[in-house]
Amino acid sequence: MELKIKKDLVSNWFKMLQDAICHNIIDIEKNKVRFKSTIWKKNHKRDEGGGEFRILENGKIFDKVGVNFSKVYGKFPKQFQKNILGARKNPKFWASGISVVMHMKNPLIPAMHFNTRYICTTQDWFGGGIDITPSKKDENEKKEFHKLLKDMCNRHNKNYYKKYKKWCDEYFYLPHRKEPRGIGGIFFDYKKKDFEKDFKFVRDIGITFQSIFQNIIKKKIKKKWTTKDKEIQYIKRGRYTEFNLLYDRGTKFGLQTGGNVKGILMSLPPLAKWE
Repeated sequence: MELKIKKDLVSNWFKMLQDAICHNIIDIEKNKVRFKSTIWKKNHKRDEGGGEFRILENGKIFDKVGVNFSKVYGKFPKQFQKNILGARKNPKFWASGISVVMHMKNPLIPAMHFNTRYICTTQDWFGGGIDITPSKKDENEKKEFHKLLKDMCNRHNKNYYKKYKKWCDEYFYLPHRKEPRGIGGIFFDYKKKDFEKDFKFVRDIGITFQSIFQNIIKKKIKKKWTTKDKEIQYIKRGRYTEFNLLYDRGTKFGLQTGGNVKGILMSLPPLAKWE
Protein backbone atom coordinates (compact mmCIF):
# COMPACT_ATOMS: atom_id res chain seq x y z
CA MET A 1 0.00 0.00 0.00
CA GLU A 2 1.31 3.45 -0.91
CA LEU A 3 2.37 5.66 1.98
CA LYS A 4 0.04 8.46 0.84
CA ILE A 5 -2.95 6.10 1.00
CA LYS A 6 -1.89 4.99 4.50
CA LYS A 7 -1.65 8.61 5.65
CA ASP A 8 -5.08 9.46 4.23
CA LEU A 9 -6.74 6.40 5.78
CA VAL A 10 -5.26 7.06 9.21
CA SER A 11 -5.82 10.83 9.38
CA ASN A 12 -9.41 10.43 8.13
CA TRP A 13 -10.07 7.85 10.86
CA PHE A 14 -8.64 10.13 13.57
CA LYS A 15 -10.83 13.01 12.34
CA MET A 16 -13.98 10.84 12.29
CA LEU A 17 -13.17 9.55 15.76
CA GLN A 18 -12.82 13.12 17.03
CA ASP A 19 -16.33 13.87 15.75
CA ALA A 20 -17.75 10.66 17.25
CA ILE A 21 -16.21 11.20 20.72
CA CYS A 22 -17.37 14.81 20.83
CA HIS A 23 -20.88 13.64 19.92
CA ASN A 24 -20.76 11.09 22.79
CA ILE A 25 -19.72 13.82 25.22
CA ILE A 26 -22.47 16.24 24.12
CA ASP A 27 -25.00 13.43 24.58
CA ILE A 28 -23.75 12.79 28.14
CA GLU A 29 -24.12 16.52 28.82
CA LYS A 30 -27.66 16.35 27.40
CA ASN A 31 -26.84 19.07 24.83
CA LYS A 32 -26.59 21.72 27.57
CA VAL A 33 -23.02 22.79 26.70
CA ARG A 34 -20.91 22.99 23.54
CA PHE A 35 -17.29 22.55 22.57
CA LYS A 36 -15.21 25.58 21.64
CA SER A 37 -13.37 24.67 18.46
CA THR A 38 -10.05 26.14 17.32
CA ILE A 39 -8.60 25.36 13.90
CA TRP A 40 -4.88 26.04 13.76
CA LYS A 41 -1.97 25.95 11.31
CA LYS A 42 1.51 24.78 12.21
CA ASN A 43 3.19 27.44 10.09
CA HIS A 44 1.43 30.49 8.69
CA LYS A 45 4.18 31.19 6.15
CA ARG A 46 4.15 27.77 4.46
CA ASP A 47 1.94 24.70 4.36
CA GLU A 48 2.94 22.38 7.20
CA GLY A 49 -0.51 21.18 8.19
CA GLY A 50 -2.27 21.86 11.46
CA GLY A 51 -5.34 20.57 13.19
CA GLU A 52 -8.36 21.27 15.34
CA PHE A 53 -8.68 21.15 19.09
CA ARG A 54 -12.02 21.24 20.84
CA ILE A 55 -12.42 22.10 24.49
CA LEU A 56 -15.54 21.87 26.66
CA GLU A 57 -15.46 23.46 30.11
CA ASN A 58 -17.84 23.81 33.05
CA GLY A 59 -20.24 21.11 31.99
CA LYS A 60 -22.50 19.39 34.45
CA ILE A 61 -20.47 16.18 34.09
CA PHE A 62 -17.17 17.30 32.58
CA ASP A 63 -15.12 19.94 34.38
CA LYS A 64 -12.89 20.11 31.32
CA VAL A 65 -12.46 17.83 28.33
CA GLY A 66 -10.22 18.32 25.31
CA VAL A 67 -10.41 16.41 22.04
CA ASN A 68 -7.51 17.23 19.75
CA PHE A 69 -6.88 16.22 16.14
CA SER A 70 -3.68 17.06 14.30
CA LYS A 71 -2.01 16.41 10.96
CA VAL A 72 1.37 18.09 10.65
CA TYR A 73 4.52 17.77 8.56
CA GLY A 74 7.84 19.45 7.99
CA LYS A 75 11.37 18.91 9.29
CA PHE A 76 12.51 18.06 12.79
CA PRO A 77 14.84 20.59 14.43
CA LYS A 78 18.45 19.40 14.29
CA GLN A 79 18.75 18.77 18.04
CA PHE A 80 15.59 16.64 17.93
CA GLN A 81 16.45 14.37 14.97
CA LYS A 82 18.62 11.87 16.86
CA ASN A 83 15.77 11.10 19.27
CA ILE A 84 13.25 10.15 16.57
CA LEU A 85 13.13 6.80 14.82
CA GLY A 86 14.21 7.16 11.17
CA ALA A 87 14.99 10.89 11.38
CA ARG A 88 18.75 10.82 11.90
CA LYS A 89 19.63 10.94 8.19
CA ASN A 90 16.47 12.60 6.88
CA PRO A 91 14.69 15.16 9.12
CA LYS A 92 11.42 15.19 7.16
CA PHE A 93 8.34 13.92 9.01
CA TRP A 94 4.56 13.57 8.79
CA ALA A 95 2.39 12.93 11.85
CA SER A 96 -1.29 12.65 12.61
CA GLY A 97 -3.10 11.82 15.82
CA ILE A 98 -6.03 12.19 18.15
CA SER A 99 -5.70 12.96 21.85
CA VAL A 100 -8.44 13.06 24.49
CA VAL A 101 -8.18 14.12 28.14
CA MET A 102 -11.18 14.22 30.49
CA HIS A 103 -11.28 15.90 33.89
CA MET A 104 -14.53 15.21 35.66
CA LYS A 105 -16.73 17.33 37.94
CA ASN A 106 -17.55 14.37 40.18
CA PRO A 107 -14.31 13.35 41.95
CA LEU A 108 -15.52 9.75 42.14
CA ILE A 109 -15.21 9.53 38.34
CA PRO A 110 -11.56 9.14 37.24
CA ALA A 111 -9.69 11.41 34.87
CA MET A 112 -9.37 9.59 31.56
CA HIS A 113 -6.82 9.79 28.76
CA PHE A 114 -6.63 8.30 25.28
CA ASN A 115 -4.47 8.93 22.26
CA THR A 116 -3.41 7.23 19.05
CA ARG A 117 -0.98 8.56 16.48
CA TYR A 118 0.78 7.64 13.24
CA ILE A 119 4.22 9.05 12.52
CA CYS A 120 6.20 8.84 9.29
CA THR A 121 9.91 9.56 8.84
CA THR A 122 12.03 7.17 6.76
CA GLN A 123 10.01 4.64 8.77
CA ASP A 124 6.34 4.75 9.78
CA TRP A 125 4.66 3.52 12.95
CA PHE A 126 1.69 3.73 15.31
CA GLY A 127 1.71 4.61 19.00
CA GLY A 128 -0.81 5.45 21.71
CA GLY A 129 -2.77 4.06 24.61
CA ILE A 130 -5.51 4.42 27.20
CA ASP A 131 -5.14 5.04 30.94
CA ILE A 132 -7.32 6.33 33.77
CA THR A 133 -6.47 8.20 36.97
CA PRO A 134 -8.96 7.82 39.84
CA SER A 135 -8.68 10.03 42.90
CA LYS A 136 -10.47 7.41 45.00
CA LYS A 137 -9.78 3.66 44.92
CA ASP A 138 -12.41 1.45 43.33
CA GLU A 139 -11.23 -2.15 42.89
CA ASN A 140 -14.30 -3.22 40.90
CA GLU A 141 -13.82 -0.37 38.45
CA LYS A 142 -10.12 -1.24 38.11
CA LYS A 143 -10.85 -4.91 37.40
CA GLU A 144 -13.55 -4.12 34.85
CA PHE A 145 -11.39 -1.49 33.12
CA HIS A 146 -8.45 -3.87 32.73
CA LYS A 147 -10.71 -6.73 31.62
CA LEU A 148 -12.11 -4.61 28.80
CA LEU A 149 -8.59 -3.69 27.70
CA LYS A 150 -7.42 -7.31 27.90
CA ASP A 151 -10.42 -8.55 25.88
CA MET A 152 -9.76 -5.91 23.24
CA CYS A 153 -6.04 -6.75 23.05
CA ASN A 154 -6.78 -10.49 22.85
CA ARG A 155 -8.87 -9.95 19.73
CA HIS A 156 -5.61 -9.00 18.00
CA ASN A 157 -2.81 -10.83 19.81
CA LYS A 158 -2.75 -12.77 23.09
CA ASN A 159 0.57 -11.16 24.04
CA TYR A 160 -0.48 -7.51 23.59
CA TYR A 161 -2.20 -6.92 26.93
CA LYS A 162 0.63 -8.14 29.15
CA LYS A 163 3.23 -6.30 27.07
CA TYR A 164 1.36 -3.01 26.75
CA LYS A 165 0.09 -3.00 30.34
CA LYS A 166 3.69 -3.32 31.57
CA TRP A 167 4.77 -0.54 29.22
CA CYS A 168 1.95 1.66 30.54
CA ASP A 169 2.84 0.98 34.19
CA GLU A 170 6.45 1.94 33.51
CA TYR A 171 5.61 4.97 31.38
CA PHE A 172 2.89 6.62 33.49
CA TYR A 173 5.08 6.79 36.57
CA LEU A 174 6.35 9.80 38.52
CA PRO A 175 9.91 8.88 39.54
CA HIS A 176 10.38 12.02 41.66
CA ARG A 177 7.40 10.93 43.79
CA LYS A 178 7.94 7.18 43.39
CA GLU A 179 4.29 6.62 42.52
CA PRO A 180 2.18 5.74 39.45
CA ARG A 181 0.01 8.41 37.82
CA GLY A 182 -3.10 6.28 38.03
CA ILE A 183 -4.19 2.65 37.72
CA GLY A 184 -2.53 2.08 34.37
CA GLY A 185 -4.03 0.80 31.15
CA ILE A 186 -2.12 0.10 27.94
CA PHE A 187 0.63 2.04 26.17
CA PHE A 188 2.53 1.16 22.98
CA ASP A 189 4.85 2.76 20.46
CA TYR A 190 6.88 1.95 17.32
CA LYS A 191 4.21 -0.45 16.05
CA LYS A 192 5.24 -0.94 12.43
CA LYS A 193 5.37 -4.59 11.34
CA ASP A 194 2.04 -4.91 9.53
CA PHE A 195 0.13 -1.73 8.63
CA GLU A 196 -3.28 -3.34 8.07
CA LYS A 197 -3.21 -5.36 11.30
CA ASP A 198 -1.77 -2.48 13.30
CA PHE A 199 -4.34 -0.02 11.94
CA LYS A 200 -7.14 -2.45 12.80
CA PHE A 201 -5.79 -2.59 16.37
CA VAL A 202 -5.58 1.21 16.57
CA ARG A 203 -9.19 1.56 15.39
CA ASP A 204 -10.33 -0.97 17.99
CA ILE A 205 -8.57 1.02 20.73
CA GLY A 206 -10.54 4.12 19.75
CA ILE A 207 -13.88 2.30 19.75
CA THR A 208 -13.03 0.59 23.04
CA PHE A 209 -12.20 3.95 24.62
CA GLN A 210 -15.64 5.25 23.59
CA SER A 211 -17.25 2.31 25.37
CA ILE A 212 -15.02 2.60 28.46
CA PHE A 213 -15.55 6.29 29.21
CA GLN A 214 -19.30 6.13 28.66
CA ASN A 215 -19.69 3.06 30.90
CA ILE A 216 -17.58 4.53 33.73
CA ILE A 217 -19.46 7.84 33.66
CA LYS A 218 -22.93 6.26 33.54
CA LYS A 219 -22.17 4.07 36.56
CA LYS A 220 -21.00 6.97 38.73
CA ILE A 221 -22.80 9.99 37.32
CA LYS A 222 -25.29 10.19 40.23
CA LYS A 223 -22.96 9.16 43.07
CA LYS A 224 -22.72 11.66 45.92
CA TRP A 225 -19.34 13.09 46.83
CA THR A 226 -17.94 15.20 49.66
CA THR A 227 -15.69 18.26 49.94
CA LYS A 228 -12.92 15.92 51.10
CA ASP A 229 -13.34 13.86 47.91
CA LYS A 230 -12.93 17.06 45.88
CA GLU A 231 -9.78 18.08 47.77
CA ILE A 232 -8.23 14.67 47.08
CA GLN A 233 -9.12 15.08 43.39
CA TYR A 234 -7.32 18.45 43.27
CA ILE A 235 -4.16 16.87 44.72
CA LYS A 236 -4.35 14.02 42.21
CA ARG A 237 -4.73 16.56 39.43
CA GLY A 238 -1.50 18.16 40.63
CA ARG A 239 0.25 14.83 40.05
CA TYR A 240 -1.35 14.62 36.61
CA THR A 241 0.00 18.07 35.77
CA GLU A 242 3.50 17.16 36.94
CA PHE A 243 3.60 14.11 34.68
CA ASN A 244 2.32 15.91 31.60
CA LEU A 245 4.79 18.79 31.93
CA LEU A 246 7.84 16.77 32.99
CA TYR A 247 7.63 13.41 31.24
CA ASP A 248 4.88 13.14 28.64
CA ARG A 249 6.25 12.29 25.17
CA GLY A 250 3.29 13.79 23.35
CA THR A 251 3.70 17.13 25.12
CA LYS A 252 7.41 17.25 24.28
CA PHE A 253 6.84 16.12 20.67
CA GLY A 254 4.12 18.73 20.10
CA LEU A 255 6.06 21.63 21.59
CA GLN A 256 9.31 20.73 19.83
CA THR A 257 7.66 20.35 16.40
CA GLY A 258 5.79 23.65 16.40
CA GLY A 259 2.39 22.34 17.48
CA ASN A 260 -0.35 24.56 18.86
CA VAL A 261 0.49 25.34 22.48
CA LYS A 262 -3.12 25.65 23.64
CA GLY A 263 -4.00 22.36 21.99
CA ILE A 264 -0.98 20.60 23.51
CA LEU A 265 -1.64 21.93 27.01
CA MET A 266 -5.37 21.17 26.87
CA SER A 267 -4.52 18.09 28.95
CA LEU A 268 -3.95 20.23 32.04
CA PRO A 269 -6.83 20.35 34.55
CA PRO A 270 -8.77 23.59 35.17
CA LEU A 271 -7.86 23.58 38.87
CA ALA A 272 -5.23 21.62 40.81
CA LYS A 273 -3.50 21.69 44.18
CA TRP A 274 -0.21 20.55 45.63
CA GLU A 275 0.72 19.21 49.03
